[in-house]
Amino acid sequence: MHILQPKHFKLNEKESEKLLSSLNISKTQLPKILSSDPVLPEGCNVGDIIKIERKVEDKDSIHYRVVV
Repeated sequence: MHILQPKHFKLNEKESEKLLSSLNISKTQLPKILSSDPVLPEGCNVGDIIKIERKVEDKDSIHYRVVV
């Protein structure tokens, strides 16, 4: 992983369900990321939710993507 690349984490099932219920959305409404993307952590499968943490001006910015 490159130092400038944001951190990518795979959410487990419990975390995924909590996120979806808190946002009141389904997986299909999340932005998508391809399963062939080289930044994905090991062991990611289609349908997994990825948490992306970025540093923006000393603040954490969190984004979510679903693997397709």
